[in-house]
Amino acid sequence: MGNPIMNKVLLVGATGATGQHLMRQLLNREIKVRAIVRDRQRLPEDLRDHPLAELIEASVTDMSDADVSSAVSGCDGIASCLGHTLSFKGIYGHPRRLVTDTIQRLCSAATQNSLGTLTKCVLMNTTGNRNRDLKEEISFAQKCVIGLLRLLLPPHVDNEEAADHLRTQYAGDHPSIQWVVVRPDGLVDHEEVSVYETYPSPIRSAIFDAGKTSRINVAHFMAQLLTDEPLWQQWQGQMPVIYNREDQQAET
Repeated sequence: MGNPIMNKVLLVGATGATGQHLMRQLLNREIKVRAIVRDRQRLPEDLRDHPLAELIEASVTDMSDADVSSAVSGCDGIASCLGHTLSFKGIYGHPRRLVTDTIQRLCSAATQNSLGTLTKCVLMNTTGNRNRDLKEEISFAQKCVIGLLRLLLPPHVDNEEAADHLRTQYAGDHPSIQWVVVRPDGLVDHEEVSVYETYPSPIRSAIFDAGKTSRINVAHFMAQLLTDEPLWQQWQGQMPVIYNREDQQAET
């Protein structure tokens, strides 16, 4: 069961650096994008005025269940580039479970709205989060650092719990939700898509030997997942890690 053609994607986190790239990548592929944004003016003019863009101006955390259900309705894709603001309030204030609660609510609404259709969900995450299905091994030193991150940085726990929700609640051949969790390494800003590589698990330490991943490459890969069925089948139900391959260019 599945939708061979992506019609409309519900996007959260659209005003962030990666989210803007993803919105543009989808619109360039002539995919309709319904974006939930707190302030439409934070989007570039070409995105907020695009004929295939539909903006819902609201805070996703304040939306009622009925509003969330309405936002998901008619979308065969969900994409999240949500992240916590890099400020004291953004890291230690509320909502602590911004990404997890949003993914739970969106996928629950998609499941309840489902009439035999499938919704593809793509979540941007981090290489600091392990895929427990693959029992990824890390060094003792990295385990210690990750343990400290769990204690000191609530957004890290939020990322872990959001991925684990998809991994455990929508495992196998779920009739309504399929998912991919994309794990970039150290994020950098590049203006153009470059050649990148994807792996089932990290090939280097996310703490002691982090690689680089440009935000535009993350967006390109997420857009490709939603619009390229063979690529989706390759990674569905997995947590691919993405790294830049330096000094090479790819087509956008």
